[in-house]
Amino acid sequence: MSAHASVSRAGTPETDRILREAERVILGKPRTLRLALACLLARGHLLIEDRPGVGKTTLALVLARLFGLDFRRIQFTSDLLPADVIGATIYERQAERFRFQPGPIFTQVVLADEVNRATPKAQSALLEAMEERQVTTDGTTRALPEPFFVIATQNPGDQLGTFPLPESQLDRFLMRVDIGDPDPAAERELLRGRDRRELIREAPPASTPDALAGLQRAVGRVHASDALIAYVQALLAQTRRTPGLVHGLSPRAGQALLHAARAWALLDGREAVLPEDVQAVFTAVAAHRLQGRDHDRAPTAESLLSAVAIP
Repeated sequence: MSAHASVSRAGTPETDRILREAERVILGKPRTLRLALACLLARGHLLIEDRPGVGKTTLALVLARLFGLDFRRIQFTSDLLPADVIGATIYERQAERFRFQPGPIFTQVVLADEVNRATPKAQSALLEAMEERQVTTDGTTRALPEPFFVIATQNPGDQLGTFPLPESQLDRFLMRVDIGDPDPAAERELLRGRDRRELIREAPPASTPDALAGLQRAVGRVHASDALIAYVQALLAQTRRTPGLVHGLSPRAGQALLHAARAWALLDGREAVLPEDVQAVFTAVAAHRLQGRDHDRAPTAESLLSAVAIP
């Protein structure tokens, strides 16, 4: 079965409504929207690698708006400091005391725009917060809001002035996707239609933060059989013995793959994971965690999937 499984199945009434509203704004990209929503439901973070102008910011705004979540955008630049991300302690002269001024990361949906334009030090401030879901400054640990969802955008690596994310930091992202150009029919509708940001501002939330929390808990209850877990383990083993890869997927990557597949199954309205759910999310979860020995001849996600028998 293809890694690009059908996206037309019916899920729960709530998730179907959310996807319909999102597709009114993001035209012609049902699979990308579905992956992004699955990533949010799985409590992961999303990396989008694409060039400017294809709708990366719009996607982040749509997800925040549909769930009624607070949203902040951080523009990553070469002079960005860690304090610009997480905040800093300032001295209030009149009150004669120090006070922590939270940075823009203290919100529910963070758009880290062009994350690979910042220095590794600034990148680390964001990525450590993503891992721990808290920040520590001046010896005090402060929890980040719940839910906490980071969508980071990354310019193609061959652009000048970029600092590629190291492998250990790429692993902090549950999924990596691209958006790409719309098909001709969707592009014509975009050109004829209203500004996407106006549609987002006018659209009422389709759900609530509490409902999102319930969906996230429901993902953890989606059943994965022993045979399904054995299939995931076989995929991990295949990546580890494939000669064209520097190394295979780690056990933590396997956990990420399984959790993403649970979220995909929930979007299909099912209470158990099927092999096709694993296949549907495999490329988004695995591709940024795998490094080919020869970039031009590296094994594809599809070839890895096809090499493992479906239970």
